[in-house]
Amino acid sequence: MTEYKFTNSLIKETSPYLLQHAHNPVNWYAWNSETLELAKKENKLILISIGYSSCHWCHVMEHESFENEEVAAVMNANYINIKVDREERPDIDQIYMNAVQLMTGSGGWPLNCIALPDGRPIWGGTYFQKENWINALTQISKMYTEKPNEVIDYAVKLTEGVKNSGLVTLNENVKEFSVDDLKEITNKWQLYMDFDLGGRTGAPKFPLPNNYQFLLRYGTQASNNSILNYVNTTLTNMAFGGIYDQVGGGFSRYSVDKKWHVPHFEKMLYDNGQLVSLYAEAYLATKNPLYKKTVFHTLEFIERELTSKEGAFYSSLDADSINSEGKLEEGAYYVWTINELKSILGNDYNLFSDYFNVNHYGLWEHNNYVLLRTKSNIEISESEDIAILDLEEKVEKWQHILLKERNKKEKPRLDDKSLTSWNALMLKGYIDAYKVFDEPHFLEIAIKNATFILSKQLQENGNLNHTYKNGRSSINGYLEDYASVIDAYISLYEVTLNEKWLAIAKQLTDYVFDHFFDTKTSMFYFTSDEDHNLITRKMEIEDNVIPASNSIMAKNLFLLSHYYSNGYYLKVSKQMLHNVKERTEQYASGYSNWLQLACNFTGDFYELAISGKDASARIKEINKNYIPNKLIAGGISKSKLPLMEGRFIDNETFIYVCVNNACKLPEKNTEKALSQLKIKF
Repeated sequence: MTEYKFTNSLIKETSPYLLQHAHNPVNWYAWNSETLELAKKENKLILISIGYSSCHWCHVMEHESFENEEVAAVMNANYINIKVDREERPDIDQIYMNAVQLMTGSGGWPLNCIALPDGRPIWGGTYFQKENWINALTQISKMYTEKPNEVIDYAVKLTEGVKNSGLVTLNENVKEFSVDDLKEITNKWQLYMDFDLGGRTGAPKFPLPNNYQFLLRYGTQASNNSILNYVNTTLTNMAFGGIYDQVGGGFSRYSVDKKWHVPHFEKMLYDNGQLVSLYAEAYLATKNPLYKKTVFHTLEFIERELTSKEGAFYSSLDADSINSEGKLEEGAYYVWTINELKSILGNDYNLFSDYFNVNHYGLWEHNNYVLLRTKSNIEISESEDIAILDLEEKVEKWQHILLKERNKKEKPRLDDKSLTSWNALMLKGYIDAYKVFDEPHFLEIAIKNATFILSKQLQENGNLNHTYKNGRSSINGYLEDYASVIDAYISLYEVTLNEKWLAIAKQLTDYVFDHFFDTKTSMFYFTSDEDHNLITRKMEIEDNVIPASNSIMAKNLFLLSHYYSNGYYLKVSKQMLHNVKERTEQYASGYSNWLQLACNFTGDFYELAISGKDASARIKEINKNYIPNKLIAGGISKSKLPLMEGRFIDNETFIYVCVNNACKLPEKNTEKALSQLKIKF
């Protein structure tokens, strides 16, 4: 058993990120009421350091400063030091990130913020080199001792700024979204689109799946081929790029360059869950085999490396791992040298190097190569004079060989906590993949995960917990947990027709109204009214790498209003959309999930109700088509669901197409039923 010189109170935590700091000489505490009381009792400033386990620069700052006894002496003497896992406590991260952005104009992780003993922020930043860190800590402590009133005055103003930033007001000037609005918004957005390489112009490049789900839908419904080509360019280059693990499948968090080549190597569950949904939808719209391959390969990675025996999904894999010299290095697990590849692949090396750009274009640093593609299988087949089937077989063989070889290296660290919201995003990915590809294994995994959330994370009093690790469910859930689970459960109902999932989605929705809803603005707070108050209570409005919990919730309410004929749900959903209308016009890429809801309200939105013994088969036929403006209800027996009531007839299966509270004559034939739909605006 390893003996450590230092052990602090983080040793009692379950978060892998907190446990990584349990043997620092810094006297770290976790964020809890006891720690906050200690700060008040000792009248010490609080040093809040926020990160996550797969964050490269978090590890760098730990090594340079938090493992250093000289730095620790300054921190321990003058501060109550609190370590926060941003993934466990996104509520704390939101507030102090907001404060640092107001102070410095930017933010990121590691996030370091100093606050008064009552939690009000006074100073902060991101990564600091050791000497700069010591100097800053010393000066701030000195100022608080000598001029406490000045520090408190600044804290008052900054806290007011945090409270007021991102405030949402009730938009009583009701103006419906129109097709012209969507066109104008998208035209403005095009100024920032990289039509050559995909994604946003410049670097770094983030995948941002909800951007492309909206643009795929808008391009289809508005018959805008320029936008559809842009989406295809983006999705192709991401799947070809180094941001995608060409050997083992799955996407990294972002690319540091504009050609999607060199990733920031950490792999996050939330990215991969959403990207599976995006590529599945894109396959449905285009039938591009690359998209199908990307979905299947990514899900192989998820099942192999991020899935527990209980059916839960783990959070992430670290960017750093041990290199051949025994040092921790970013990307060491994923990169290759020419000598390694020649030794492993033998006679196939030349073909492999052409396929994956083991050349000047694919070179990264220190003679290491990050594999990426620039040519399609058809182009390689023609230039190398090899049959496509033979080429595909070779690629699969190379991937298998290199994965086996790579596994001999020390693997990146796994963050094995399971977050409810991220699990729901991955659950939705599996459901969408099943919906499109009709692969029963995907549905098995989806049901197992949905059952895990239901049995472990849903508590007796109706609340969801946010995190799960080592058999222990903890931390009262945030709006993101409820919104994402409701969304996934609605989708699960659509493919299984098991009304249990829809009923739980409604039950969770009503809980959210009771504990998160703000009647003044018709929006939802990020935290429950049962949580201990931080310095303020925030609302998450802007879509980021994960859509805002309010935008997911607004879409959920729209769907549930149709399933349950609930006018109040629909009214709130529409009001929420109106509240952000001006923002969508100013910054479309930050409101693209909201814009998908705007599409629902703009054109026709269809309810497809399928009732009868062959309902499941009819639904599978419907799901072979890209129809973004519809929901599905169904049953193989009588149902009391408002959308299904009175529609069951023994030994018959009918498809009812309904729009704007009116239904067309029922059809037995799927093609005839679908001919009644109008997808274009």
